[in-house]
Amino acid sequence: MRSPSPARRILLLCGIILVVAQLAPPLAGYVLALWREFGPSWCELGMPPAPDAGTSFACAQIYRRPNVVTALALAPVLLAFLAVCPLAVRWCLRPVRELVPVIANVGPQNLGHRLRPGAGRDELALLGRTIDDMMDRIAVGYEAQRRFAADASHELRTPLAVQRTLIEVGLAGARTEDQLALLAGQLLETNERNERLIEGLLVLAESDRGLLSRTPLRLDLIVAEVLDAQRDRAAEAGLTITSTLRPRLVPGERVLLERLVSNLVQNAVRYNRPDGTIDVQVGDDPALVVTNTGDDVPRDAVAGLFEPFRRLSGARVHHGGGAGLGLAIARSITRAHDGIIAASSTGHDGLRIEVSFPTAAGPG
Repeated sequence: MRSPSPARRILLLCGIILVVAQLAPPLAGYVLALWREFGPSWCELGMPPAPDAGTSFACAQIYRRPNVVTALALAPVLLAFLAVCPLAVRWCLRPVRELVPVIANVGPQNLGHRLRPGAGRDELALLGRTIDDMMDRIAVGYEAQRRFAADASHELRTPLAVQRTLIEVGLAGARTEDQLALLAGQLLETNERNERLIEGLLVLAESDRGLLSRTPLRLDLIVAEVLDAQRDRAAEAGLTITSTLRPRLVPGERVLLERLVSNLVQNAVRYNRPDGTIDVQVGDDPALVVTNTGDDVPRDAVAGLFEPFRRLSGARVHHGGGAGLGLAIARSITRAHDGIIAASSTGHDGLRIEVSFPTAAGPG
């Protein structure tokens, strides 16, 4: 049988207090009657054996005061009640204390443990369901961190293995200058990929931490600077960039916003087709829209593109060897700015990414 909840125990305790309050005066009267009949008089307590007439008169006057007599009679009852109060409080909170060892035993080794309090409506059931929901979120986050660490280890291990192989080949025997130059170039390319990966991991960790300060910034000006820096790269890939930039204030950090826009534009350049286009818009809502005419992205694969190290297979215009963190970093930066990022695809001819931000007040 399930024990009563703390609320029911407290209600029961309140009922007992009311009953005791009703019975206390008669009980005090009964104690007083017994005292008057069998006990010494009030004046005899602590008095000398032969008090003088003045002292006897004062004692008699005190004895006849009902308030004093009632207070003295109620004192044992109140003392007994106060002695029971700590036990009553512990009894009321006992169901909550019983949860302590259960919760204390939960750790990384048993994140699947749940209280499962059922569909009850009392506060213990509500607390149990809330704890279970919290454990669900912790388990999801822990699993995501574990998967992220495994993916990061795999991404780092692959180029390190390539570097080791190249070094072993270079040390295996005499090589011509052209062969040594080729090996050095391959080593340099692999090292640059490692640098990009580590930099991406650092940016992702920084954006996941949240913003330390917020300043109203002109998003349109930031986008214009990023597009100017990417136009030569897009031209080399045979891409055309078009833009419609209207003034838009965003509260946030400039460095992270620049990285957000850069990642989206670089993704649009990297995963595009020859003679394709990139269209960038800045407005009120959504604040930023980046559309490219790139690979055909199935609709059911769009959400997975925001996961770390997730890439879409297919032909690429740019083969720079991205780390697979671009959209993951973009999502993290957007969340740090209390924004929402979403991607949509018709299943062919590229991807459309929309970013919404809260509106900032004040000059940028």
